[in-house]
Amino acid sequence: MIPFINAMSFPDPRDASLDGLLAYGGDLTTERLLLAYNSGIFPWYNQDEPVMWWTPDPRMVLFPENFKVSKSLKKTVKSNKFKITFNTAFEQVMMQCAKVKREGQEGTWITTEMLSAYKKLHELEHAISVEVWFEEKLVGGLYGIDLKNKKVFCGESMFALMSDASKVGFYHLVEKLKEENYHLIDCQVYTVHLESLGAEEINRLTFLSYLED
Repeated sequence: MIPFINAMSFPDPRDASLDGLLAYGGDLTTERLLLAYNSGIFPWYNQDEPVMWWTPDPRMVLFPENFKVSKSLKKTVKSNKFKITFNTAFEQVMMQCAKVKREGQEGTWITTEMLSAYKKLHELEHAISVEVWFEEKLVGGLYGIDLKNKKVFCGESMFALMSDASKVGFYHLVEKLKEENYHLIDCQVYTVHLESLGAEEINRLTFLSYLED
């Protein structure tokens, strides 16, 4: 049985169900979210549902040094077609991520409650965004949770309104994380797109070892 949580604690991630669901309930306070991400847990649920907490096994991650840059992406980056910024339009990035339709999804999992909660994390410098601009318009970007002390970045979502826009933003994020000696980027679950960028699946225990103090 999946446990309901209310107190400021989570079950052991190793007790998650086969599909990675660990618990439900609770809220999205800053304290709870930081505890979750530092424990290898993240929220993923639909509007009007209780908060669902996940810790998949295997876990999709990207080691920055394994990032695959295609010839076409290299060409686009070198062209300076896009302007890249960090943390200048966090709320706009989140809202665009919520709007963009994705194959296989009927709606967004980025609820209004999430928008409010992650804005607070951003104000406290726990959540960051990358913005991609073309002719002064926001055309791509991504956001996630930055576990600075553990050198782990937890990617949450990205969007693109122009070809390669999100990939260029991701490229600049990876370069920044390389410079700062980050261990990995948490991509949460497998997708063909992530695999094409060099991400791979590792078992949950290995992933959790990167979060240990």
